[in-house]
Amino acid sequence: MTDFEDETDAFENNEAPDVLLSMQIAQRLRTLIATDELKPGERLRERTLAERLEVSRTPLREALKELASDGLVVVLPKRGAVVADLGAAEIAEKLDVLGVIEAFGGEAACRMATDAEIAEIRALHYEMHAAYERRDRMNYFRLNQAIHTNVIAAAKNATLREVHERLNRQLYRYRFQGSVTSETWHTAIDEHEVIIQLLSARDGAKLGEFLRRHVHSTWEQLASNDAEALSAAEDAE
Repeated sequence: MTDFEDETDAFENNEAPDVLLSMQIAQRLRTLIATDELKPGERLRERTLAERLEVSRTPLREALKELASDGLVVVLPKRGAVVADLGAAEIAEKLDVLGVIEAFGGEAACRMATDAEIAEIRALHYEMHAAYERRDRMNYFRLNQAIHTNVIAAAKNATLREVHERLNRQLYRYRFQGSVTSETWHTAIDEHEVIIQLLSARDGAKLGEFLRRHVHSTWEQLASNDAEALSAAEDAE
């Protein structure tokens, strides 16, 4: 299950083991954070969240620990858990690193990916395009992220995949918020078409550079879409 898929069935299964349930809760919380239903700096009260998600507090507490380890939640003295509120400079730094990681992964994927893996990534692109045509923002973003994740997986480097997954989770909200406007949607569709073409051609050098610039464009979109919020974040640093 990916972070932005429908997770209703998971919450209806009251007999799921605690570990599985806490993972499902963590995934739901990531979605709520990405979509700003839980905002940066917001206090996460266990009782309120448990009632909202219709779960007990024990697996919820474990889910919050998982999000804290990801950097999505911060535990503060006398305040408890709050949604992490990254400053503008920190967001930019993380996106720079993510760009380097994806560039390396794209180059390696061109060497290591099987034809079947490339075909699967191409199929995800077609699904993403269909979601774009329906203006289905959530599924569009889910598929967008799945394309990037599958390119990294095709690089056949477990350490790269682990680091990418962790950093990408920290940036979910900001990448999601960077896809708000119709213009950024259209631009992303065009850029992913280029990614598919370069991967299919196994042109590692060009794909690596293109992915680096593609990730960097997230910062430009954020700066354009949410200039006021980013300015406030800079002032707070």
